[in-house]
Amino acid sequence: MTHIPPPAEELRLLDAELRQLDARRALLLARRAWLVAALRPAPAQPAPQAVPVPRAVPAPQAVPVRRPETTAPGVQNVLLLLGGILLTVAAVAFTVVSWGHLGIAGRALVLGAVTLAALGTPVLLLGRGLRSTAESVAGLGLALTVLDVYALHEVALTDTDGLGYAAIASAVLAVVWAAYGLAVGALHRPAGPRTGTTRAGERTDTTGAGEREATTGVRLPTLPLRLPLPTAVAAAQLPLLLWAAAADAGARTVTAALLVTAAFDALVALRIPVTSVRVVAAVGAYGLGGWGTFAAGWLSWTASGPSAAARAAALLLLAAAIALAAAWHAPKPNAATGLALAGGLITVAALGGVLRPSLPDEWTVPGHLACGMALLAAVRTRLPEPVRRGLAWASGSVQAVAVVWALPLVAIALLGPVGWAEKIWSGAPTSARDAVTTDLPWPADAATAPLVLALVAGVLVVAVRAAAWRPQALTCALTLAWATVLVLPAALELPYVAGLSAQGLTTVAALVCAARAARTQAPPLLLALLTSLGLAFLSLATEGATLTVLAALTVLFAAAAWRPGLGPIAAPASLAYTTALACAAGGSLGWLPQHTALLVLVVPVGAALLAARLNAASVAVPVEVTGAVAGLLAIALTVTDPPMLALVLALCGVIATGTAVREDRRSVGYAAAALFVSATWVRLAAWGIDSPEAYTLPVTVPALLLGVVRRRKDPQVSSWTAYGPGLSATLVPSLFAAWGDAHWSRPLLLGAAALLVTLVGARNRLQAPLVLGGTVLALDALHELAPYIVQVVDALPRWVPPALAGLLLLALGATYEQRIRDARRVREVLGRMD
Repeated sequence: MTHIPPPAEELRLLDAELRQLDARRALLLARRAWLVAALRPAPAQPAPQAVPVPRAVPAPQAVPVRRPETTAPGVQNVLLLLGGILLTVAAVAFTVVSWGHLGIAGRALVLGAVTLAALGTPVLLLGRGLRSTAESVAGLGLALTVLDVYALHEVALTDTDGLGYAAIASAVLAVVWAAYGLAVGALHRPAGPRTGTTRAGERTDTTGAGEREATTGVRLPTLPLRLPLPTAVAAAQLPLLLWAAAADAGARTVTAALLVTAAFDALVALRIPVTSVRVVAAVGAYGLGGWGTFAAGWLSWTASGPSAAARAAALLLLAAAIALAAAWHAPKPNAATGLALAGGLITVAALGGVLRPSLPDEWTVPGHLACGMALLAAVRTRLPEPVRRGLAWASGSVQAVAVVWALPLVAIALLGPVGWAEKIWSGAPTSARDAVTTDLPWPADAATAPLVLALVAGVLVVAVRAAAWRPQALTCALTLAWATVLVLPAALELPYVAGLSAQGLTTVAALVCAARAARTQAPPLLLALLTSLGLAFLSLATEGATLTVLAALTVLFAAAAWRPGLGPIAAPASLAYTTALACAAGGSLGWLPQHTALLVLVVPVGAALLAARLNAASVAVPVEVTGAVAGLLAIALTVTDPPMLALVLALCGVIATGTAVREDRRSVGYAAAALFVSATWVRLAAWGIDSPEAYTLPVTVPALLLGVVRRRKDPQVSSWTAYGPGLSATLVPSLFAAWGDAHWSRPLLLGAAALLVTLVGARNRLQAPLVLGGTVLALDALHELAPYIVQVVDALPRWVPPALAGLLLLALGATYEQRIRDARRVREVLGRMD
């Protein structure tokens, strides 16, 4: 990390640096003065003596220099651009407005002379080294050629079709502009390169002569004018499109024109080494190629028969050939991969579009998937590595889209059985499809979804051989195989029992895979858990299926829990299915929910006993949590029956107490105490007792006993910690009840108890009993004296309360210091108590 010195040290360093700079500047100025004196013509003089260098010369005051806001080349370019634009506007105005004032000969003479002058002047300007001016004048000349073409149509070819003439004219202009740019380059080619010397002494080519050669081997002469060739390429985008529009061609012809133009652009972008030309051609190739590919894809999708689909496929294959050829010759690997990816996807769309009209609708996705899988054959060929990688990505993309198409079916097969929770034991459905579509519709044309999932799983197993990707591929293949088995019974409309059996076997197979997995067991174990949940919900259709399936799942996951690594998930799952089996058994026996709760309590007992025998915390904690959830379920089942609720709470307290016996589970004792107290309160409420003391004393007495035991073991424990909770549990609720009680017995008993607590606190010098007992005693006495105080206040005149308040304030002000001393003494006395 960078060390930042303190400000004083940094200031010292800056001063030292500045002194060194001043000394160096003085030395350089002295040397400069000597050199100036030595270069002046003067009579012979003795050699100059060494000039002493002062140690410190004050630096001259910096004179502010006003810098220009723009550079000279920038000003030049702006002026040339504006001049070219103005001349072009003038030429357009002359051609359109003033054209009719001249005769035929005058018109031809003016336009021809101006155009030739504009096209010839750049050659002279280039000879004088005025390249920017030459570019500006050349741009004017190119614009004049467009006006010449327009003028020719208006004068001599007025009867010709406008679009057809524009197509021919754009082609002619593209050829003329390209020839002009190449001709100027050939004329201006110097005989040989002139070399110059840079400031550092390096010899460089200052003329830029010679020939440039691209990586493809195409050579072009040096092009002093950069505008004609890109303009020619831009004009070459129009002829075929304008010709198709002039001929009223159909959608296929226009699409073919787009693709042919894109092929020309791709060829130019790959073969011509001029950067500006390649940029324009690349924009045209991507733009027109994308437009043409989209149009061809639309034609293929809307084809009404095999013939129309074949013609659209031919257009798509042309687009794919362009993309693949460009990928083959692309100079950058990433660009080659992207183009190969696009070419592969377009090929799949073309071949799949041919198959689609000839096959039923449900076979559309498998047909495209087969074409995508066929692309993997190119991976084993001798194609360049970026091209093979792009085709592999294209195949993977097609397979991914096919899997996404089948996912809704998997979701229905997995989530559809949940609907049986609302109509338990209503009767077995006729087929597996009816069993999973209780509340969800079955998608149309989805019968081939299992085939799609199985094919992609097989491709992952066979095709992915790289060591880095092999584990992930096998995991994905296992997941797809599981999804295939999950949706297959519903897709084939197998009987309901067959669907149950298939999911049961899938659960067993997933657990076996998890038990034998060498590296990771989580994916197959998760699949087993998901399948078992779907199987459990699916079995709710009939009573016998529910009991059989839940019992089998309980035993299956209990057996799997003893395998290494499966316990943290399999053991809680077994207990959960045991809980569900207990509920189902109670319902099958016709028991009420509150009676079934007693059967559910078997699960927390078993979980507590099992957790006590387990050594691994990773298994014991999930088991205990599952047992606690089962206990909460038992409590929820008895909410409507208070006596049974009290019994269940007490039994849960017993289970928690047994758990708290363990050394590492002492904290569960608090939960046990809360359960026992809750059981007592519920029982008292069931008996119709409404006195708060009946609820609070069972809490206060054990809490005070525990506080006494704790104080004996650790005398340093505060009285608030030992006795505060127990005393507050009874005194505070009783105080609120006494304030609303119209009888004398409760306030009297509360005052007596508060007095006893206060005396015990004063006798033993304990702060908590003294403060709590005294506060409750004072408030209880205030409650008893409140009616008399109200009577006295009503009997007094109205001026007496303000007078008394004023006297009280005066008294408080007069004795303020004494009261502070008294309060300090009381605080010191309380502080000396335990």
